[in-house]
Order: sequence, then C-alpha cells, then structure tokens
Amino acid sequence: MSATQSTYVEEEGVYRFHMEHPVPAYLVALVAGDLQPADIGPRSRVWAEPCLLPTATSKLSGAVEQWLSAAERLYGPYMWGRYDIVFLPPSFPIVAMENPCLTFIISSILESDEFLVIDVIHEVAHSWFGNAVTNATWEEMWLSEGLATYAQRRITTETYGAAFTCLETAFRLDALHRQMKLLGEDSPVSKLQVKLEPGVNPSHLMNLFTYEKGYCFVYYLSQLCGEPQRFDDFLRAYVEKYKFTSVVAQDLLDSFLSFFPELKEQSVDCRAGLEFERWLNATGPPLAEPDLSQGSSLTRPVEALFQLWTAEPLDQAAASASAIDISKWRTFQTALFLDRLLDGSPLPQEVVMSLSKCYSSLLDSMNAEIRIRWLQIVVRNDYYPDLHRVRRFLESQMSRMYTIPLYEDLCTGALKSFALEVFYQTQGRLHPNLRRTIQQILSQGLGPGAEPGVEQARAGADSEGDADTPALLLGDEAPSSTISLRDVNVSA
Repeated sequence: MSATQSTYVEEEGVYRFHMEHPVPAYLVALVAGDLQPADIGPRSRVWAEPCLLPTATSKLSGAVEQWLSAAERLYGPYMWGRYDIVFLPPSFPIVAMENPCLTFIISSILESDEFLVIDVIHEVAHSWFGNAVTNATWEEMWLSEGLATYAQRRITTETYGAAFTCLETAFRLDALHRQMKLLGEDSPVSKLQVKLEPGVNPSHLMNLFTYEKGYCFVYYLSQLCGEPQRFDDFLRAYVEKYKFTSVVAQDLLDSFLSFFPELKEQSVDCRAGLEFERWLNATGPPLAEPDLSQGSSLTRPVEALFQLWTAEPLDQAAASASAIDISKWRTFQTALFLDRLLDGSPLPQEVVMSLSKCYSSLLDSMNAEIRIRWLQIVVRNDYYPDLHRVRRFLESQMSRMYTIPLYEDLCTGALKSFALEVFYQTQGRLHPNLRRTIQQILSQGLGPGAEPGVEQARAGADSEGDADTPALLLGDEAPSSTISLRDVNVSA
C-alpha cells in the first residue's frame, strides 16, 4: 500500500498499514496479487509477479538509488522512507502513478528502457512535487505535473547529461505541437489554469499542456534566475515551506518573487508578452520554449534522415538513408523519426514500400514504443503487406497506450472490419475501461446507439473479404476529430 509502514500478522491473516504524513485522498492506493519482492537498493525494492521479477530487478537494480540521490542533492531529503515500485499487468489503464512509497507502473514499459527510465524518474520527482506539495484543485494540475517534469529533467541532466534530456524534451514538445494542431490554439484545455466547468471530467485535463506547457513556464522561471542552481535552491525552499500541504499557483509565484526580490523589483511578472497571468490563462502554445541546442548531436541525425526520405529522386534518397544504421540510435531518436513520418502520412506508396524494405524487419525486433509507431505508419498508409504485424501486435498488447492509437487509425480508414475481428479475438483480455473505449472507437459511424459487442465483432470476423458485407462494418466515415493517444499519452 502507499504507506510508510506495513505489517502482516500471519496468524490473523491481517495486513496493517500506516502513513505518518498527511496525503491527499488520490494518493491512497492498495494493490493485491501474486506479488514477490526483490531489493534493488538500500531503500527500494520492486514488487512483481514471479515471471516479471528477474527482468524488473535487472533493469532497475542500483538505478533508483542513483535517481533518488540526485533528486535529494537538488531538492532536499527524500521524506517518505521507502521508494518501492510495483509492476502491474499490461492491462492496467494508467502508465504510471506516483503513490507515495509505492509507485505503480505497468509491466509493458519494461521492454522500453529509455521510457522506463523517464517514467520512473518522473514518479520519483513527484515525491517532492505533487506528493509533498500538492495542487489544491484539479484546475491547476500543472503545479504538480509541470514542476515534476522540470525536476525530472534536472535529474536526467545530472545523471545522463544535457544532450539526452534535450532529446527527450524535443520528443515531448513535438507531441505537444501535434496536439495543439489537432485541438486548435484556442482550445480551453490548453490553458494552465483550466476552468473545470460543471459536468467536465477532470481526467480530460490529463493532457500534454499540463505537463509540457507547465514545464515551459517553470523552465522560463528558472531562466529568470540565471543559473539553474539558483532555481534549485528556490524549489528546495518552496518544498520545505509547503510540504504536506496543498497550494495554488499564487503561492508558488509569490514565493518565487519573495525568494528573488531583485526579480520582483524588475517586475518580471509583468514583462510584455510574458506576463505570469498570460502564462496561466492564455490558450495556445507556450509563450517561450527552452533552448535545446545541447541535444543537437542527437536530434540532427533524426532530421537529416527524415529529409532524405522526403527527397527526390527516391532511389537515390533511399540508398543514402539505408546507409544510416538506426539500430545504434537511442529509442527517443527512432521514435522521433517515426513520429515525423507519421505526421507526413499518408506518404507516396513507393516511399512506404521502400521504408518497409529498409526498416520493417529491424523495427519488428525493437521495443513496443518503436513498433507501434511503425505499425501506425503501416495502417495510415494502407500498407497491406505488413498488416499481419499489426494483428500480432494487438494480440500481444493489452495496455491502453499500445492499443488505442492503432484502433483509432484502423477505424479512420478502410480497415474497420479488420479492427473488429482483432477486437473480438482479444477483448476478453482487456481491462473493462479499455474495452469500453475501443468499443466507442469501433462504433463511430455505426449509427445511433450502436456499440460493437461480441456479436458485431463476430460479424466482422466472419465477413472479412465478403463483397456483400453491409456498410455497417465497411466504408464508414471516420471520425473527423480523432486525437490519437500517441499525441496525448502521459504518465501520471
């Protein structure tokens, strides 16, 4: 449980938990299952099902203590005692959750090393920002997520260097701008201080603006200080002042100006175009973004390869591109490259054929974060020779982040019957919430009140390739405003 102390009395069959610090209700969490522990550091262990324990232990042994120590150097002592991690089944509907003392994370992420590193470090950062100092309302989630994202990147910079941090930031900001393009710059959810109108689901506020626009504002505040270490000192004092309480944005900003009286005298909160009030309440993209030039050694090759694949003549460009060995790339580099190709889809068919010839087998051996992006390219370009890889992927992946993007893309084109068939075969293994979401995606265009269940899915499976199949399953108009989870997916 998310508690500082736990005991088990075998004779009574009773578990007892105790949390010595006040926490908000959303951080009270309990997990039960066939879970075995293994120590990975002096104050950390992983809990996982026996079949997962060796992998989880090998990937995180020693690393979590390194991340905790880096965070302590930046923001002060870790105050929760233990930092344990429990790996949950792939069907768990949230990527990761920062429950104090016991981070919850889905086991699917274990195969993507760099995403595992970032997700766990992000949850470590929440120990200070979110768990110790909490946003008082859901309308200001950026106080938790923006600060945790900033702290996460300070930790990765200290641990892995600025180039890696800039690459990961470029990858996320790329996704932010993609989401902005889909929602429009006047979308109310692009504000940092979102108004939670009656009837609005707070979970809709879990979007990239909360994380990345919030991060950009925090980064801007850090730049006002000059050296990042000065801002680290401020954040350490901020945590010490407000720990185990809930705050609003004005608390943070007032503390910032009090800590740096020279900035208050300069009226930095009122600089034209960069007013703090505008940061909080204006829709649209961040008012300023970080300088990511320190990551150019990692991002330049991505841009160069993308340019090759969009150059003429194709034969010459493909030959040059095939000479670049992306198997040596970092995961975030490959994912960024595939995202660029996705943004450009549909691509000319001859380009897709050349991409498949060059990369399909190689990408098939990589982690799920890479494979799903390639498979989305396959689907968005109706490239049937690789469709069997889509089926195999959906038959093996039960998590939300690896299923919804593909179902959305399948239902946007002419492959809805294929999607229905695969859903029928796999729905029994899906989390009920995920099953309902996919049913809603599949029902787009099926008519009022229609929602594909077992019978409709069976109909899709039985009718593949049948020219007399009713329009119910084939040729439907795709939803015009679909936003792929790829563009909004975030961990907690």
